[in-house]
Amino acid sequence: MSTAPVVVQPDPAVRPDPTVHPDGAVPPAATVRPAGVSRRPRSAARRLVTAELRLLARDPLTLTFVLVFPIVTMLIIGGSFGTTADEVFPVNPTHWYVASYFTVVIGATGLIMLPVHIASYREHGVLRRLAASGFPRWSFALALLVLGLLAIAVAGAVLLAVAAPVYGLPEVQSPVRVVAGILAGSVAFVALGVLLGTVMPSARAAQAIGLLLFFPSFLLGVGGPPPAAMSEALADVSGFLPLAIVTDAVRDPWLGLGDGTGSLLLTVGMALVAGTLAARRARL
Repeated sequence: MSTAPVVVQPDPAVRPDPTVHPDGAVPPAATVRPAGVSRRPRSAARRLVTAELRLLARDPLTLTFVLVFPIVTMLIIGGSFGTTADEVFPVNPTHWYVASYFTVVIGATGLIMLPVHIASYREHGVLRRLAASGFPRWSFALALLVLGLLAIAVAGAVLLAVAAPVYGLPEVQSPVRVVAGILAGSVAFVALGVLLGTVMPSARAAQAIGLLLFFPSFLLGVGGPPPAAMSEALADVSGFLPLAIVTDAVRDPWLGLGDGTGSLLLTVGMALVAGTLAARRARL
């Protein structure tokens, strides 16, 4: 005598446990998500920024040119001309160089740090691997922008912290214009650094070109003698250097030497042009 199999119907009032498989097996712990935890992973740009910051802290070239070099040269040159304004320095020379050297950080980031970093990535195929891993095309450019701005902010803060007990910080005469000049100049040189890094074929080439662009700008536009101490030809050349334009946009309203409107407008224009070109070249 055969008996029919007994079929047990599920009780509709009892909700099934999502952590238990139909055959009774419990899924691995990695697949069990606690209640209230979001399923959305961290953004691609955030992951790239986190990784790049860790790499940045281990890069001796970055630590030297973005952090150490501006501070050491500011301490040496800033103390070489006394503290009295004269026909060459319209204000206290130490304050002149403290306000000027903040833009040295901007120039070092855009002309040395970022080009070498990006060119090294291209040379070793890192960008191709990022693209193959599914990172959006915009994520790398955004990560570089954040990385450059963070590097400028940290290095600039350290420079001012060192200058404060040694030379004192000059009073900011026009805070809004100074902040606008720093932001526009930072975006302009970060974009320029991205552009150079995507054009240079290797890290060595990027380093050579970056240094070639940085030191004339540094000596004529920021860290060298003021325009009043230069010959007429050198003063004319310095007026066309991008880093000198950014410096005027920051230093003039900071020290009350002028409103810096013309320099600020030129800096914003540089930021727009360089940003547009860099965004096109930075696609993975």
